[in-house]
Amino acid sequence: MISTNLKRLRNIHQYTQEMLAEELGVSRQVIAKWERGESTPDLYFCVKLAELYNVTLDNLVNYNESEVGLSVPPKGKHLFGSTTVGDRGQIVIPKKAREVFHIKAGDTLIIVGDEERGLAIIPQSYMQGFFPPNVFLREEDDK
Repeated sequence: MISTNLKRLRNIHQYTQEMLAEELGVSRQVIAKWERGESTPDLYFCVKLAELYNVTLDNLVNYNESEVGLSVPPKGKHLFGSTTVGDRGQIVIPKKAREVFHIKAGDTLIIVGDEERGLAIIPQSYMQGFFPPNVFLREEDDK
């Protein structure tokens, strides 16, 4: 996986092997071996590469583009997988997403939409400052 991620990220960031080698202080042949999976960068270079490409170290090393269908996401961005909508519109939020965003049973989530960009699910606690106060109060709460 790391070899595929290294090549993909280098291409996305429009580096040649020579440019990347110069940036890291290694030879172009070292970069080529990493990308072919003939060798693996040590931890020092993995950290440098993750910083250069603005991805997490875990995603640099472990992300599997072929499973997800998308390239390695930037640091702070997540792809948690997919879920199926039930008959009554219910969905299950993946466990990792609940952990990252500290969502627990009983929390209120806000569903927002943009007809051009799609839907977003946002914990109510994250919405402060985006909308005027009381926008999300139900009518009975406002009385």
